[in-house]
Parts: sequence; C-alpha cells; structure tokens
Amino acid sequence: MKLVFAGTPEVAVPALDALLASERHEVAAVVTRPDAPAGRGRRLVASPVAERAREAGIEVLKPVKPRDPEFLERLREIAPDCCPVVAYGALLPRAALDIPERGWVNLHFSLLPAWRGAAPVQHAVMAGDEITGASTFLIEEGLDSGPVYGTVTEEIRPTDTSGDLLTRLAFAGAGLLAATMDGIADGTLKAVPQPADGVTLAPKVSVEDAHVDWNAPALRVGRVVRGCTPAPGAWTTFRGERLKLVQVVPAPDRTDLAPGRVSAGKNNVYVGTGSHAVELLWVQAQGKKPMRAADWARGARIGAEETVGA
Repeated sequence: MKLVFAGTPEVAVPALDALLASERHEVAAVVTRPDAPAGRGRRLVASPVAERAREAGIEVLKPVKPRDPEFLERLREIAPDCCPVVAYGALLPRAALDIPERGWVNLHFSLLPAWRGAAPVQHAVMAGDEITGASTFLIEEGLDSGPVYGTVTEEIRPTDTSGDLLTRLAFAGAGLLAATMDGIADGTLKAVPQPADGVTLAPKVSVEDAHVDWNAPALRVGRVVRGCTPAPGAWTTFRGERLKLVQVVPAPDRTDLAPGRVSAGKNNVYVGTGSHAVELLWVQAQGKKPMRAADWARGARIGAEETVGA
C-alpha cells in the first residue's frame, strides 16, 4: 500500500522505521506537528519524526491544524491507501479521515478498551496494572473507540517507569503496526469492535497529578513516582521549594516515620508515608541536576524534625 505516516515524538520513530524497512509498502510522506521551541534558546526544532523522514528523503507535512485546506489538498494529491498513526498529537477531522480508502490506523499503547486517551502508559503504571500492551485500531471520531485490528501484550515490571515501559512498547508496537499494514493489504485482517465493558480513560497527566501525597500508602507513592517519570516528574516541596522525586523504593522496615517526616543518615534518606517509609534514591532540587538523595540531604543539612510536602 501507499502510506502516509502520522506521528511526532521519539516514541513514534520505531514504527516509522519498521514501515520504511517493509518491502511491501511505500511511505510516501509523513505528517507531524509543526516545529516547536526547545532548549534554553527556545529555537524552533523539528519533531523526531520529521528529522527521521528528512534523513530518509521523504516529504514532510506540518499542518498547524489537520483541517487546513492546503494540507487536505496535498493529502488528496498523494492519495494514500492507508495512514498509520503513532502519537501524532492532534485530532483528525472527518475531512481527513475520509481521504485514504482504508482509513487511518492508530497504534495505541494499551490493550483497548482500557486506557483510552493521551497517557495510557502513565496511567497503567500508576494504577498498578501488571499487564499492558499495544493495540492497532481504525480511527473513528470518538476517543480511541474504533474497532481493533490486533494487539501485543507486555508485562509491567515492578521497577518500570513509564519511560521504560513506553520504550519497550514502541518497539513491540512497531512490529504490530507493520503486521497490521500487511494484513490490511492482504485483506486477511478484519477490525473487531471494542467491547462495551472495561473502558477506562487516560487523560494527560498534569503537574498537579504528579504532586506526591505522603498520606497515601508507600505502594501508591512509588507508583506515582514511576508513572510520572520522566514526565511530568513526580514532586514534593521542601523548605518552600519544589523537589522532584526521580527514584524511590519501598522501605518496609521503617515504620517509625509519620507521613512526610524525613530521616537522613550518612547513606540513606527515608520519608514516611501512610504505611511504611520509602527510601529516596535520586532527587532533583529546584534549579539543580538530578543527584543521589544522600548527597542532596548532606548539602541541605537536614535536621531531625524536618518534613517534605508541608
């Protein structure tokens, strides 16, 4: 099939690479979000998908909105058979959905109908799911509600951050998307409607969602930290400034600390929760680089009665 690939962040690049490597399909162009300011200089930078397409010598389309008439006209001129999508980042209007004969097929990082929305991996980690995966489905105008072509499953490991898990799913999902394109081209793959039961939503995780509640059990604190790593980053406050929590582990032997109370030794930093304590391994103070929590505590000269999150 002739394909137009839509995607934006780094997590979409493995799927684009898998389709570029296919001998059965032609990636005629990519659609991605416009260049965005990045870094200290805030200069405009092309998306990872745009950079990969440029390296491959493929036309890059960067509509401000996918309903822009110029974009829709160019898409009609290219006349793709199908448009595979991975984390494009904009809602597709009906005018765009109607152009490819075989529709737009999205690679979504959950086992639908679970975790429909922008942040399925983060929510799966924060919810304590043991298994997740990726799904390919035909895009409709509803939120991730279209019929499913195929799935692949992935175990969520006890120490996984959302970044760890998303990296594995990006590569597993790339193979799934390529196989889905093959099945659609052959006519051997039919999309199956999603069940009505089991729908859960995964909206974008806000900075406030990443604010750690020390009254919660240690298990919940750990899940929030892992689920919000690397973005938006779990955080608390210390002496009136924000402290990012990069890595924590449970410390079930420490049951002597009240929620938020800090205990700093030579090599360890513990914080009380609603159950037992957690040990802070890596933190990032405001305006600083990530550092070992023991080094941070030594520099901060933490007293015996200090707390975080107060």
